Amino acid sequence: MAAKDTVTSVHTPPTPVAVATGARRGSASAKHPTKKSDSRTRKLSRKALLAINVVSVAAGLALWAALAATGMVGLPGPLEVLVRGGEVLADGTLAEDTGASLARVLSGFLIGSLLAVPVGFLMGWYQVGRAIIEPWVQFFRTIPPLALLPLVMVTMGIGETPKIFVIFLAAFLSCVISTYQGVVSVDNTLINAARVLGANSYVIFMRVVVPASSPFILVGMRIGLGAGWATVVAAELLAAPNGLGMRMQQAQQFYDMPTILVNVIVIGILGLVMDRLLLMIEAHLTRWQERR
Repeated sequence: MAAKDTVTSVHTPPTPVAVATGARRGSASAKHPTKKSDSRTRKLSRKALLAINVVSVAAGLALWAALAATGMVGLPGPLEVLVRGGEVLADGTLAEDTGASLARVLSGFLIGSLLAVPVGFLMGWYQVGRAIIEPWVQFFRTIPPLALLPLVMVTMGIGETPKIFVIFLAAFLSCVISTYQGVVSVDNTLINAARVLGANSYVIFMRVVVPASSPFILVGMRIGLGAGWATVVAAELLAAPNGLGMRMQQAQQFYDMPTILVNVIVIGILGLVMDRLLLMIEAHLTRWQERR
């Protein structure tokens, strides 16, 4: 009889009084958070963040102007670069080069990302697929895509194909590893709970694994985007009829620093805008995720 009473006492659910007491304690602790936790969880408004961004950019431009005024580093000032940018924009050179580089980056990046996502899912979900694909991914991941550029140009020619291929390779390798890591990092508790509720493998994959992996996928795409821009500049240094990288090489031969900086700034602006677009997509797809 004592054993029965013991089992009953173990499995007896908490009384409403205990639940209410715990709720009151939790609410009381929530009303009086510590200063340290409050400082960590406090969020700035969008206007405050925008103001900080503006101040940061203004401070960077002021530092650039100060360094150019000293003449120690040989940099042209912001005004000189702005004038040069207006000139190349007026004669159509900047628009042509920007369009060519942007088309190459978008082509390689989109192809690489679209292929990396299913390959990463295959590696993370199926052990056989991981055993087949992972050695090749790890092998090529240690080789810089630019190191393959001479070989690619010999085999594919000097047209657009080799340039897009090396950008594709850079984006693919960055995104596939991130996708794979996202799949293997899914909490097994979520998968087991879905199975207990009667979900089959397809439902578990689509409703549990894919949403849980989406933050990893988008981080990999952001890294791949940066790798794509870095690769296109180097790829355009070799046998490119146009592009921001090609124009920078020409300007370097004549020591035309304003033109070099104009193209560098354009690449930075394009990369920043594209990264912000990916952040907006990430915020939309991961609305369920708690953010700081």
